[in-house]
Amino acid sequence: MDYESSSWIWDGVYCHPHLFGGLMLTAALLGLSTSYLSGIGFSSFPYMFSDLGIFPAKRRENKKRVRVYMDGCFDLMHYGHANALRQAKALGDELVVGVVSDEEIIANKGPPVLSMEERLALVSGLKWVDEVIADAPYAITEQFMNSLFNEHKIDYIIHGDDPCLLPDGTDAYALAKKAGRYKQIKRTEGVSSTDIVGRILCTTKDNEVRDNHDGSSPLPADKGTQSHSSHVSQFLPTSRRIVQFSNGKGPGPNARVVYIDGAFDLFHAGHVEILRKAKQLGDFVLVGIHTDQIVSEQRGRYYPIMHLHERSLSVLACRYVDEVIIGAPWEVSRDVITTFNISLVVHGTVAERNSSSPGGSDPYAVPKAMGIFRMLDSPKDITTTSVTKRIIANHEAYTKRNAKKTQSEKKYYDEKVYVSGD
Repeated sequence: MDYESSSWIWDGVYCHPHLFGGLMLTAALLGLSTSYLSGIGFSSFPYMFSDLGIFPAKRRENKKRVRVYMDGCFDLMHYGHANALRQAKALGDELVVGVVSDEEIIANKGPPVLSMEERLALVSGLKWVDEVIADAPYAITEQFMNSLFNEHKIDYIIHGDDPCLLPDGTDAYALAKKAGRYKQIKRTEGVSSTDIVGRILCTTKDNEVRDNHDGSSPLPADKGTQSHSSHVSQFLPTSRRIVQFSNGKGPGPNARVVYIDGAFDLFHAGHVEILRKAKQLGDFVLVGIHTDQIVSEQRGRYYPIMHLHERSLSVLACRYVDEVIIGAPWEVSRDVITTFNISLVVHGTVAERNSSSPGGSDPYAVPKAMGIFRMLDSPKDITTTSVTKRIIANHEAYTKRNAKKTQSEKKYYDEKVYVSGD
């Protein structure tokens, strides 16, 4: 008998010790056994005695699940967005995410880099997200707030501790705060879409970006050169953050482990979709994330845009990923396959690198020889380079947008105070 089903006994002992003791003594004198009691439906006792007011009836009502809402543009999705949604989910049981429409982003911030479809794919692919609302407004209007409360059964509206102001200077979440249904989370330090756009814009001066996702030769690189940028990353990686993003579980003894590797730079919808396909082929998806040096050697000195630990967190946040290797080797060796008990190695048809390493060897030679390698048709042709080229093509618009945003970012860091939580 489990604890919940027998709790009425202990309630009775506590509330009516003499009466309960008398019942047990009477049962003993009559020679009643526990098997007899179970035969007459021992579990039905609380309902029999509840009518007499001796034992309280067992509670049958279910606790109401708390639903929280958080919105955003989620343009150039990064681990800061993921961590914000992780914190929001911790404030409730179900997380509903609103993705702001293209029109609203243009009116309030400037042109988005990613389309609504791409941004929806990224948000839906996060492990903490339960539902998504497309074309959400940038500001929480009274009409939309009532829709959240009444139609979507939202209990609280969530936002970060950094201010979100409309073009007229008013608070986008003023109504939610006034209604007493607003909760705040801590901003994730060290990354923003503005920062990422700034890193990309820095590459234009040497014209290093070109579209090579069709398998053409990699960009020329200085041997051993790490990625360069005049934008210094503010990201401070900690083991705690990695633990927060991790599932914390390994594969079972008979699990089919699927391995896929790559740079996963500027995590985008193409990454989400190929990881989803990998997940369909096994029980446990292990992702190898290449070092900054490997990515730079393969794609050019201005890559990767995002550093190793930044890329690792973005991949870990994906609902289709179970574990990552932070700094995976270029070649998938027999030792790697044995160590992680890998059943299948996969790779997408859309990639931004040669099929061979700088030395000329095939990185998948071993799994191919073992008969455990498979090419997957990439569902989308979007790549890190194609995303980068969108920004380059609209260089003036994004430069203007970033100039304004960079000032507010600098002001935030200059005036930053410690905020507990996260």
